[in-house]
This record gives sequence, C-alpha cells and structure tokens, in this order.
Amino acid sequence: MVGFIKGFKGWAITLLLMGLVISGCSTNTAKNAEQTPATESAASGENTTETETEPATRVVQDEFGDVTIPVQPQRIAGIYVEDYLKALDITPVVQWYHPLWGVQDYLELDVPQFDTTGSIEALLEYDPDLIIVDGGVDMEKYEMYSKVAPTYRLPESVLQDSNQILKTIADVVGKPEKGEEVAAAFGAKVADAKAKLQKAVGEETVAVVRLNVNDDTLALFGVKNRFTGFIYSELGLTPHPLVSKMEEYQEILSEEAIPQLDADHLIIFPSNGEWSSPENKEALKVLDSKLWNSLPAVKNNQVYIMERAHWQSGAITANSMKIDDLLEKMTP
Repeated sequence: MVGFIKGFKGWAITLLLMGLVISGCSTNTAKNAEQTPATESAASGENTTETETEPATRVVQDEFGDVTIPVQPQRIAGIYVEDYLKALDITPVVQWYHPLWGVQDYLELDVPQFDTTGSIEALLEYDPDLIIVDGGVDMEKYEMYSKVAPTYRLPESVLQDSNQILKTIADVVGKPEKGEEVAAAFGAKVADAKAKLQKAVGEETVAVVRLNVNDDTLALFGVKNRFTGFIYSELGLTPHPLVSKMEEYQEILSEEAIPQLDADHLIIFPSNGEWSSPENKEALKVLDSKLWNSLPAVKNNQVYIMERAHWQSGAITANSMKIDDLLEKMTP
C-alpha cells in the first residue's frame, strides 16, 4: 500500500511537470505569434503608428513637371494667389509683401507678411506643407521654394483666366467642389453685371489708365492685361481703339498721345498707395493738366476714380470687387 502511494505521488509529480512544460511551450508559441507581425514590420522598415499619422500624398503636374503634394494640405503659403485661397475659405500662413507695393489690403488678412524681395528661407518659420506660386516664379525661384516645402507652380495655360486659376488651385488644395461653387457664383455675377452694363453704356468706349506716381506718367492698359482685361472679355465693355489694338499688357502714354484717348469712359487708379497718400500729391498734378482736362470723359464727368489694391489684381475676389465698382459708377 505504501509503495502504491509512493508510486502514485511519483506519477502525479511527473504529470504536473509535463503539464507545466506543455503550458510553457504554448505560452511561448502564443507570444511568438503575437510578436511576429511587429517584428516583420520593423524588419520591413514600417511603423504602423507613424504610418497612421503621416499625411497622404499625391502626384500632380505643374508648369515644371510632377510634384508630390499633400492630399489635404493644412498650412498653405500662396505667393500672389492669396485671393483665391480666401475665396476657397482658406487662410494662408503668410501674405506676400513688397516694399514698393505693400500688401493686398482688400483681402483683410490677419497673417504674417512675407517679403517677396527677401530670403525665401524666411518661409521656414511658418512651416508650410504646401506652397503655391504664380507666373512670376521662374525655375530658379521654384527650386528655392521647393526646398522649403512641396511647391506647385501654376501652369502658363491657366494664367490668363481667373476661373481656370481658381479651379486649378481648388483641385491642388483638395477643394474641387468649393472651387466649382465659387466659380458658379462668380459666373452668375458676371452675367448679371454684363446685362446691366450693356443697358447703361451700350457700345460707348472704355479705357483703363494707371497713374504712375513714381514718374508722373499715365499707363494705358490693353485688352490682354491680366488685371483689367476681363472687363472687356467677360463684362462686354467696348474697349477704346487704342486699347483694342494693343499687343502689350500696358503702354506709357506720351503727352502727344493723351489727346487721342477720347474714350467715353475712363477708369483710373494710382500705381502705389492711395489717392490720399501724401507721397502721391505731386503725381496728382497730371490730372490738373490741360491735356487731361481736354478729354471727353473728363468734360462729361465720366472718369471713375478707383482704388489701386484690387484694380491691380486679376484674381477672383478682386474681379468681383471691380464688378461692384463698375455697377456703382456706371449704372443708374
């Protein structure tokens, strides 16, 4: 009996030890199974946590080739194209600034200013994840901007049409539907304004001139001018013959040529600052000259004094403001 008990205890101990060994092997196998995916991910250079936080990207084609950009950019610098970003309800991280021209005040942006005449590296401070630039940026500058962040340069093929620029930028920033919405609203506004202007002025001729305050000259803007050409091409106003014949965007009028500017309606704005700016007082004397005052539009009180900021921009918001100006000045 004692021998049986001893034998039973021996077998029990043996079975217990075997159970522990089997249990240990199962646990190790389970642990190894759990650890294998992480080990494989690490070996392949993947990190699941980092992958989840990395922004998705896509490849688009700009003027200079393919560029990889974020699918949903969050911090956008739009050099000279802030107008379009605002129209798309996007606040850029900076607003361009030029020591001679200042900023586009009409946008009323409360963001830091980026001096376009200074170092492009200054943009690093604002950590943009996308930079959009227009036709004023050549390949050399483009490469410099690209060192700061992925940079999209608008294609030359869209630069003459604010609607195309709007839709292109809307696609680049991941808001194509908003772009279509803004474009449709602008198109409706243009159609309404065109009908009202046609009724008010008909075929009477129009010309746009800029008072260059730095040298007291007058610049005549042609039908191809990116700032004001749309008042002819889209709003249907009739350009004065001097304007319609122009191949250049603008031309300086000599004193001899001023009397030839016998348009029925004249639109004028200063090149810098505002009409009330003290530094523009000397240039304003041009408008007191006998030559200027001999023009039909001056005599008929059909000279329209406009503000520089939005009249020296061809962007969608600026063009919308020009429509408001024209309707206010030229229609009953």
